[in-house]
Amino acid sequence: MTPDPTPGTPPGENPRPATPPGEGSHPATSSGEGTRPATPTPATPPGPGMPAPPAMPESPSTPAPAPGAPTPAIRPGEGTRPGTPASPTPPGQGKRKRKRTGSTSADASPARLWARARGILLALGIVLVAAVALAGLQTGDRHGLLDPRSADPDGTRALAQLLKEHGVTSRVVTNADEAAAATGPGTTLLVSDPDLLGEPQRRAVRSAIELSGGRTVLVAPGSDSLPDLAPAARTQGFAHQRDLDPRAPGSTDCTLPAAATAGRAGTGDGLRYTTALPGSAACYPSGGHPTVLVLPSTTKGGDTVLLGSASFLRNDRLADQGNASLGLQLLGSRPDLVWYLPTLADMASDTGSDEQGLLDLVPAGWAWALLQLFAAAVLAALWRARRLGPLVTEDLPVAIRASEATEGRARLYRKAAARDRAATVLRAATRERLAALVGVPAPQAHDPVTLVPAVTARLHTGAGPHDPATTLLFGPTPADDAALVALADHLDALEREVRTS
Repeated sequence: MTPDPTPGTPPGENPRPATPPGEGSHPATSSGEGTRPATPTPATPPGPGMPAPPAMPESPSTPAPAPGAPTPAIRPGEGTRPGTPASPTPPGQGKRKRKRTGSTSADASPARLWARARGILLALGIVLVAAVALAGLQTGDRHGLLDPRSADPDGTRALAQLLKEHGVTSRVVTNADEAAAATGPGTTLLVSDPDLLGEPQRRAVRSAIELSGGRTVLVAPGSDSLPDLAPAARTQGFAHQRDLDPRAPGSTDCTLPAAATAGRAGTGDGLRYTTALPGSAACYPSGGHPTVLVLPSTTKGGDTVLLGSASFLRNDRLADQGNASLGLQLLGSRPDLVWYLPTLADMASDTGSDEQGLLDLVPAGWAWALLQLFAAAVLAALWRARRLGPLVTEDLPVAIRASEATEGRARLYRKAAARDRAATVLRAATRERLAALVGVPAPQAHDPVTLVPAVTARLHTGAGPHDPATTLLFGPTPADDAALVALADHLDALEREVRTS
């Protein structure tokens, strides 16, 4: 039997096949369905003596083409049955479908990856910019306590400028060897924090004190550094006043001309000292013990000045009382002034080893910075992570016909030569439908021991290993496409026979 010719084609003319060659010869299956569309056969003109078949009724919504007009071509991939005229596609509909189909391949495109990662990159960029800005703000002109280059309140740039105007040359060193090499009879050496020095550094400074013949000013040396740097002096607690007079009423212990000239100054708020060394000058006492102590050196012309507090030298206190005068006279008695500001290298242990690991060179603040970056990364990961929860149904943007989905699945199987998968789907769907027809429970539909006897009993045939039902429902994979098409036909025939029996 031949299919009806295309409506609108005059009798006697051979109508054009509705499907291009090669498109209708493969099976079209879908998951859960074991049927396949019938293979289209090109229509043949009626033979001599045979009446022409009646024309199919035309759909009221689709006008028939005029006689002699070209039949619309059917593109590969359209789900049109053989012999049925293709319905016209509205302008732009095919393009929209192609765009929808290709949207799944764009999930891993660079644009989508950038859209997913830009939030994390933006957060990391903000953190890095903030870290750089904070580092820049913390550096700048901040050099540390008593640094002559610093204009901060605890710096000494103002005093260094006054000394420069009086002809005193200032120089900054950061290690004990440079400090010891720079000392001499015409040099004043100021050590900003003696208690931070290790034993090798203290020995170097002590050697400079004994041999240079110049002046050495030690700022707030405590009980840790006094035995090495000034063994003749000891600490006597802290002063409880900030501004002090050079000498107590009726006392003659302060023989320092600079103290008599400066008068009252802010040398308190620091340590007090005592000594039994002859020739020393004890000035600015608090509670009977001086806050400024001058010890003579073993070398002629040299001396050591102990300052219980250096607050009167700072920028924010230099203009108070006689602080500027006292600072100029104590540090400007020689033409050269060396500011020794100890660094991390001079804060070494007493072993004197200069070897340090990589972690020893990293500042302690970077550990907190790394911890903050790690916390930010964890928060960003939690923010951008996939939310786990119940599935949400969404409406498809376009309606896809079942025939199109079936043909698309079949083309994928054919392209991958997945005859085994196609045969498995066909057999599984047929077994499920046969199980419902013969009364086999759905969980046992794929068990040959249960399903095959029920099917053969329905067909009144004997069950056995070579029974056609066993081979069809649980047989091997077809060797080629022709065998797969034959399998689909036999499965359809078996199902029809069971339904009609």
